[in-house]
Parts: sequence; C-alpha cells; structure tokens
Amino acid sequence: MADKKKEPNFFVRAGRRIARWFREMRSELKKVVWPTPSQITNNSWVVIVSVLAVGLVIAGLDFVMQTVVNALAGITG
Repeated sequence: MADKKKEPNFFVRAGRRIARWFREMRSELKKVVWPTPSQITNNSWVVIVSVLAVGLVIAGLDFVMQTVVNALAGITG
C-alpha cells in the first residue's frame, strides 16, 4: 500500500491560518510609528480648520445659489 501523508481536517487548518494571521498582525503592529501627542494636537487643529473652511465655502455657495434661485423665481412669478 502507498503510504499517504494525511492532511489535517478543516478546523485544524483554519486554526493554523487564524493563528498565523494574528502572529503577522502583531509583527506588523511592532513596525508602526505612532505619532507623538504634539503631532496629534497639530494634526487635529489642521483638520478642524480645514473642516471649518470648507463649511464656510459651502455655506457661501449655498447663499449665492439661494439668492439666484429666489431672484429667478421673483422674475418669473
């Protein structure tokens, strides 16, 4: 009889894949360079100022468009 190497069942293979995934994830997390608290503060201010600036631009465009639509409605109405 031919001697075959028996392959582990599905659950064993899945368990090994999950364990390998966690090992690789842990290895990758060790490579991450985490920002300092001052970098976090600076980046947060950049985001806040950017959001406010975009919000003001959108509000300005909304006001202009509303004025144009009201003027056109007044002309035709």
